Amino acid sequence: MIVDSHQHVILPTKNQLTQMDEAGIDRTILFATTVHPEMTNDVEAFKKEMRILNKIISGKRNALDARIKSVNEQVRVIEENPGKFIGFGTVPIGLSQEETSMWIKERVVAYNFIGLGEITLIPGQASKLKSIFAATSEFGNLPLWIHTFAPLTLDDIKAIVDLAKQFINVPVILGHLGGINYLETIEIAKENKNLYLDLSAMFSIIPVSLAIKELPERTLFSSDAPYGDPFLVRKSIERVTNDNHVREQILGGNIAQLLSI
Repeated sequence: MIVDSHQHVILPTKNQLTQMDEAGIDRTILFATTVHPEMTNDVEAFKKEMRILNKIISGKRNALDARIKSVNEQVRVIEENPGKFIGFGTVPIGLSQEETSMWIKERVVAYNFIGLGEITLIPGQASKLKSIFAATSEFGNLPLWIHTFAPLTLDDIKAIVDLAKQFINVPVILGHLGGINYLETIEIAKENKNLYLDLSAMFSIIPVSLAIKELPERTLFSSDAPYGDPFLVRKSIERVTNDNHVREQILGGNIAQLLSI
């Protein structure tokens, strides 16, 4: 089974399903989104969407009404295509552990989501994730998918890892493989068995190749569509590994085992 472990909602949904079929993807782990760059028709419209996205990634925008709207959109897509999509639920940063637990209960578990993400934060504020780590451990240790590309630094990634060490039963997916800090991220992940490497948003084939060689049992095929193309990411993975078993694990076996799907 081929599983793309990270895509955002793409509208219209038929386009996303077509893209999955072209890439030979059986199932997709679907994340909510408050922006839809795939629906823009010119540079100015695209830039407007990207400004909103950049504010979200940098932690400067965290409007709950927009978050709730995006979740409702995500739920609708999954309910209409239950054989194709599985959901990860969004969760705000900065709430108390009690408030976070209530949010997870009402807006993650209630929707049958099986993980939390995409979690984005402001550089230097990884400590605010502790309430999320603690809360998810109350719900069977739901996996956390954390954005580790820019604007986060290596120090931020190390701070996230320090939390992962405190909650060793909580699986943590390091989204985008640490960006330019991919080499250190791979080395850190090898030393911590609850860390997983996400291959999306890679700017070079070398990080993809190194992650697969160094940690084949905890590296995940992920396109981050619409920002990445699942067909191209799959071909990149197939290009750098000739071992059929490893290829199968990266393309779906690892995430299927982690999520028991």
